[in-house]
Parts: sequence; structure tokens; C-alpha cells
Amino acid sequence: MKLMECVPNFSEGRDKTVLEAIASAIRSVKNAVLLDVDPGADTNRTVFTLAGEPEAVVEAAFQAIKKASELIDMSKHHGEHPRMGATDVCPFIPISGMTMEECAEYARKLGKRVGEELGIPVYLYENAASKEEWRNLANVRSGEYEALPQKAQDPAWKPDFGPHAFNPRSGATAISAREFLIAYNINLNTRDKKKAHALALTIRERGKPARDEAGKLIRDADGNRVIIPGLFSHCKAVGWYIDSYDRAQISINLTNYKVTPPHLVLEKVRELAAEMGVQVTGSELVGLIPKASLL
Repeated sequence: MKLMECVPNFSEGRDKTVLEAIASAIRSVKNAVLLDVDPGADTNRTVFTLAGEPEAVVEAAFQAIKKASELIDMSKHHGEHPRMGATDVCPFIPISGMTMEECAEYARKLGKRVGEELGIPVYLYENAASKEEWRNLANVRSGEYEALPQKAQDPAWKPDFGPHAFNPRSGATAISAREFLIAYNINLNTRDKKKAHALALTIRERGKPARDEAGKLIRDADGNRVIIPGLFSHCKAVGWYIDSYDRAQISINLTNYKVTPPHLVLEKVRELAAEMGVQVTGSELVGLIPKASLL
């Protein structure tokens, strides 16, 4: 039996009425099951997880995106997490009996319908990307919602589907096919966002710019910044401050748990934090996690 997961992220984490309306839209579709709803007030963002037969999952995702476009106004949105649309991202993940390319085809199918029927610009990323520079979500979402008016004037930012125009209410949506992603946050006993971000730069795959003892950037013979590689591959991380926790947090996305599982990252952060005079006080999962990654 073919099974596919979908993990749409919506730019609303506080209004329960809006979230329940989106959940109801998903539940209305037969053979698609809503598995989890994980809202965040500080990020003002909610991660939904659904799974089922591929065609049903695509239909449920469309209905959810449509409902979000009706209820979420991006011109009034503020939150800690990077975002560019009412439905910010909508990835498909193969669970069983499916290939990644099949998921990518479903991503294109959904993107076309969202663009044509809802008038929302759609960018394909990761395994569904139409161009190499859009494989990385961070590139697609650069400048966030606030950059969309300028992108609407730039031919290089013509979306894969939908109008090449600024949609002030719904923004733009990124749709993809990808492997399981573990959204995992580590809390620290400090309010200092800089310490959390320094730890994030150390562990993330992208690494950080090298600096001399005076704090100035180190450049190579060609004038390019020298980058110190991060400790973990398939790891994206950022440090921020969470009001409701009254402490700083490292927000982490692990994109291949078979290479970099959560427990290794947690133990290394504990070690690095202690060297900074900071303690890890706990961690949290956003959404669901594959059982195999814990075993």
C-alpha cells in the first residue's frame, strides 16, 4: 500500500479558531489522517502532520492551504520563525511503497493547483526543485515575506506556479518532496540569545565565519570569508529567545536522522554549553519523529 506523509507549516500559532478550521478541512478528506497539530505562540507558527493514500493527502493539503488563505493575513503576521506565506511550507515525504520522485510529482501537482486556483505564488524546493539554487529552502525563503514585493519585480524569482505577483494576504508557499525532517529544540538556562546562536553556528552543517582574536572576519587570498565547518552534517540550526520560556533556545532541523540523530546533537550541545558556563535544561520535539531515530 502506498502511504505518504505531509507536514504543512502555517503562519499562525495563537488563534485556536483558525487552527481548528484548518484541522477540520484536513479531517474532511477521506483516507487522509491528521496525526498531530503542534502550535507555537512565540514562533506564531503551527506544524500539522497528516498521512494516508497519496491522492487523499494531496487533496487534504490543498484544502488546508485554501482554508489558511482565507483565514490568515500575512500583512499582519509577526513571529520568531522565518516565514513567507500563510502556508509557509508544504513538504511530502514517502512512508511506504513510494519513491521520492513520486512524491515530487505530487508536489508539482499540488503546486500547480494552488497557483492556478488560489492565485498564490508557489516555489518548489528540495527534491521537487526546478533549479539547483532552490533546493535549499533557506534560499527560496530569503528575505522572507517582506522581500516578496521586490521578488515580484525580478524575473529571476518567477515562481514555478501561480502569478509572478505579490500576494499581500497569502504571501508565497514552498512545496517539496523530502526525507523525514526532525524539528528539535534545545533549551538553555540563559536569556542570552547570542550564546544560543553561537552554539547553533557551531553545530550546524553550514558552519560559521572564522574570526581572529580581535573578532574580525578572516579572509583567504581571494578575499573570500574563511568558513569553519559545522560539527554535524544534515543539521540546520539557529539560536533565538523564547518569551514564554523566558530563556534562549537552539532551534534545530535534522534532515537525515540516519547520519545525525537527535541524541548525538543533544550530548554535544550539553558539552559545548558547559564550556560556555551554560546548562541545557531540556529539549522539545516539534511535530512527530520516526521511531527508528530513537531506537
